[in-house]
Amino acid sequence: MSNQAWLSRIERNRAIAVIRANQPEIAYQMALSVAAGGMQLIEITWNTQKSVEVIRQLRSEFPELVIGTGTLLNMEQLQSAIACGAQFLFTPHVDIAMIKMAVDATVPIIPGALTPTEIVAAWNAGASCVKVFPVQAVGGANYIQSLQAPLGKIPLIPTGGVTLDNAKTFLDAGAIAVGVASDLFPHQLVVNQDWDAIALRARTLIHLLNNQIN
Repeated sequence: MSNQAWLSRIERNRAIAVIRANQPEIAYQMALSVAAGGMQLIEITWNTQKSVEVIRQLRSEFPELVIGTGTLLNMEQLQSAIACGAQFLFTPHVDIAMIKMAVDATVPIIPGALTPTEIVAAWNAGASCVKVFPVQAVGGANYIQSLQAPLGKIPLIPTGGVTLDNAKTFLDAGAIAVGVASDLFPHQLVVNQDWDAIALRARTLIHLLNNQIN
């Protein structure tokens, strides 16, 4: 997927579901539940058990979804993620060599950065977007807004502390999209396998981000 195609998809959807699970079957069901709620951008973290198999299964069964991976820490993991068909790649850090490898493979990569120096370095190396992580630890939406004047041309995706309640504030502050993890998948709902309730949370998030709920 080209960066242009990726940016087009993310501008239409505005939220990425971040899935981390100890069992591949649970990760698969978590993905199905948010897809049922209308989310199309789904990240299966690399440290999810049998993440390769989950990514391949979702891509095969649901071609309308965009399935990527994250928590990639090194070149070996990045190569494996590209080989298994991940359509976008998140890292928690800035690694120039990893960015260049993803660019060469024409797979959008979104490195994690926090300071303006890191954000600009990732962008100049070829990142499609930059993940601002962990955003709540440095002021949340106010921090994203503060970055807009000097760095407004760089598409930012805040993660780490994004919830259904505050997700819209990040878009209002200038973020292109948000990554939502634990608040989309409350522990008890996952334990109870209450997939309908999780689908409802995904649907609520999409409505909130599209100004359909006041």
